[in-house]
Amino acid sequence: MLEYNDKIREISARLLKECRVEMVIGFRKGSMPMMNEPCFITKADDAGQLVWDSNCGINLANYLTNRKEKIGIIAKGCDSRNIVTHIIENKISRDQLFIIGVPCQGMIDKRKINAMFDGGVQKVTEDGETIQVDAGGQTTALAKADLLQQNCAVCIHRNPVIFDEMVAEPVDEQQNVDRYEDVRRIEAMNPEEKWNYFDDLLAPCIRCYACRNACPLCYCPTCFVDESKPQWVGKGQDPSDVRTFHFLRAFHCAGRCTDCGACERACPVGINMRVFTKKLEKECFDQFGWEAGLSLDERPPLDTYRPDDPDDFIR
Repeated sequence: MLEYNDKIREISARLLKECRVEMVIGFRKGSMPMMNEPCFITKADDAGQLVWDSNCGINLANYLTNRKEKIGIIAKGCDSRNIVTHIIENKISRDQLFIIGVPCQGMIDKRKINAMFDGGVQKVTEDGETIQVDAGGQTTALAKADLLQQNCAVCIHRNPVIFDEMVAEPVDEQQNVDRYEDVRRIEAMNPEEKWNYFDDLLAPCIRCYACRNACPLCYCPTCFVDESKPQWVGKGQDPSDVRTFHFLRAFHCAGRCTDCGACERACPVGINMRVFTKKLEKECFDQFGWEAGLSLDERPPLDTYRPDDPDDFIR
């Protein structure tokens, strides 16, 4: 993916020089290994800061909500699907955007790599399908396929679904992927096993709301957890309040989540809260054949209404 860098910089500089956009939203190198950070480029001369590698996991659609400028944005498959959702939900106009599409080959899991090396990782580089990790005075070569984030390992929409210019030819989409094996494993548990599983899953939560803040779908002016009149959920660490936050946030994402993994990636204690959103993603797919963010021409099933709906609840 490193070969994308020159093309991303060339397109971004050209767009800014020709005043076709007022800014380009992309990534630059972070100060820590495996921590590229979002950046906002407003001058063509600064386009050289832009980078692309296997550490660009943050969903940049999160920075589009209610913006008024003409914007260029770097978008991999899941970013582009969330951009579609933003356009459908009237949070940004298609005319405001110049989408620079990036065929994605998956992002690496920084927690998985950090856990493999005592004493910390000093540097991570990549060459094709090989990841080189500098740690403890030694360099170790690892297969990228073994280091992918969980959501990337089961992704079947790596290419942008909407774009104005691509930085490279589309990549082959993954085939015969079992996207919901983890959901079915939980569905097969009895009630006591499910209770214990979710208790253990959420026990480390410190309610920092990093998952909410990283999610491109969580753009309410005031989140329900921050409301005080009425107070929908307690502010402390009571397990019932922790569960309420995670369950309600997941339901707010029903039919909208693209499984970009931003929530899990941002969590400082490593909670896999994707099990909630994936369960609802699976239900939307099973019941409506719906996958979020694939088309600008179709409304999500949970925000459409038909007078001839066959179910009784509508009458």
